[in-house]
Amino acid sequence: MQNRYVKPQNVKEAMIIIQDLFNKYRHEPLTNELLRYHQNLTNRLQTDIYQAAQLEGNDFQTKQLAGMITAMQDWTRLKVAGRPFRGKMKNFKLVEQKHQKIKRVTRKGRAGHKYHVAHN
Repeated sequence: MQNRYVKPQNVKEAMIIIQDLFNKYRHEPLTNELLRYHQNLTNRLQTDIYQAAQLEGNDFQTKQLAGMITAMQDWTRLKVAGRPFRGKMKNFKLVEQKHQKIKRVTRKGRAGHKYHVAHN
């Protein structure tokens, strides 16, 4: 039971863990349990992790942390308003994925065209 909780070694590791957790539940339907969980993570960012970042004295990391807190609060506002959320958190910022990725696949053969477009 002692290994149940993850204890990050520094602020960046804690931010990465919370970012990964956020990316796992970002598209789930909003329930009271999910909202409480999300608010708990946001509260951790604002209190414990923010204080540790200030103690480390890294201004860039403190700015990234403030941006991450704002991004988490924006997600809450979107979900409570019932609006869809398209995107994920990357480098501690919300990144929207509006367009569809198109991959070009080369096909071998004698035909005049060499490429086939695949939508993924």
